[in-house]
Amino acid sequence: MSRDQLVYMDFAATSALRPPEVICAVSNFLGDCGATPGRGGHRLAIDAGRVALRCRMALAKLLDLPGDPGRTAFMLNATHAINTAMWGVLGQGDAVVISAYDHNAVLRTAHRLSQERGVQMRMITGAPDGSVDLDEVDRMLDGARLLVVNAVSNVLGTSMPVAELTRRAHGAGALVLVDAAQSAGHQHSSAKQDGVDLVAFTGHKGLLGIQGVGGLWVREGIDVKPMLTGGTGGDSTLRDMPPSYPDHLEAGTGCSAGIASVLAGIDWIQKRSLAAIHQESSALKMRLWDGLNAISEVQVLSPRDPDGAALVTIVPRSMDVPTLANRLDREHSVLTRAGLHCAPEAHRLLGSDTHGAVRFSLGWCSTEDQVDHALEAVAQVTSAGKVFSVAPTEAPSC
Repeated sequence: MSRDQLVYMDFAATSALRPPEVICAVSNFLGDCGATPGRGGHRLAIDAGRVALRCRMALAKLLDLPGDPGRTAFMLNATHAINTAMWGVLGQGDAVVISAYDHNAVLRTAHRLSQERGVQMRMITGAPDGSVDLDEVDRMLDGARLLVVNAVSNVLGTSMPVAELTRRAHGAGALVLVDAAQSAGHQHSSAKQDGVDLVAFTGHKGLLGIQGVGGLWVREGIDVKPMLTGGTGGDSTLRDMPPSYPDHLEAGTGCSAGIASVLAGIDWIQKRSLAAIHQESSALKMRLWDGLNAISEVQVLSPRDPDGAALVTIVPRSMDVPTLANRLDREHSVLTRAGLHCAPEAHRLLGSDTHGAVRFSLGWCSTEDQVDHALEAVAQVTSAGKVFSVAPTEAPSC
């Protein structure tokens, strides 16, 4: 079966289906250039540098990142960027405020920092509807160094009030790091208007690029100590990483073809309009949510939120989660994501932490016919196969 015949609904993990322009951009870059920015003064290195600069400028426009575009440092992914920000900002005994909605990229990093640097980890409890108690937030922020904000939950699909949380954090003297892994390329955001200090993003989700590239934007005036050290292509006599951005945080050779893919992805998004993409995906999400909610053998965990991410998470009532996901794939060619989605605390809120859930996430090429096919598939599998396997002794892996 060709990929064109698959109903791919795992865009929140990876945009495995990409616009032809993105695929061509990678092929053209490798065929015409293939070099690394800053590694030499020859024409191919200069061409690669131009691609990187254009990508930084495109990211600045899309995400409304103020100041010098060079304040965006390219990294492997959002996890790399989050680690760089948290390790680079938090010192011995500092306090960091996170939330139950956070990805393991944040949870595990905060845990390790607590072990190795005595960082105090404070967790906002959250709620099944994706909301936060602002009074609790204020208490948590007292004396904190950093607030990490999950812009969009990869389990619930709900959005956080970034601007309000930033206002409160700054009032308490804390910096704000936004995890934009699920929001970048999917919905409008403005680092400038929200006043945030750091933004971590990845290229292989909403930005439609290939795996292996992401980045961290750092507001001017903020000091982030490099997590990695190494070659930058310039200032080679310095034993410390160069003070100027992006070299300050970009150690070693990055994924140049990935940068070209993200640039092409952003170009595609801008031509189609981010607002139009969000409107179309929201309509499809509502169709999916309503259809799943009407199936008696399914419990929908995600709130009915038209403004959030285009994903819906469910648990079957009469069979285990892996069985549903596997049968949707094997029998109906519907590809979803089963498990804890690397966000165990979010599943704890929903009561699905012992068995996980099945997540349907839509993307740039999702259609009404695909949504209807997925709904029919869920109805058939859950009504015909009332089988419940023995619960695993351990929580499902992400």
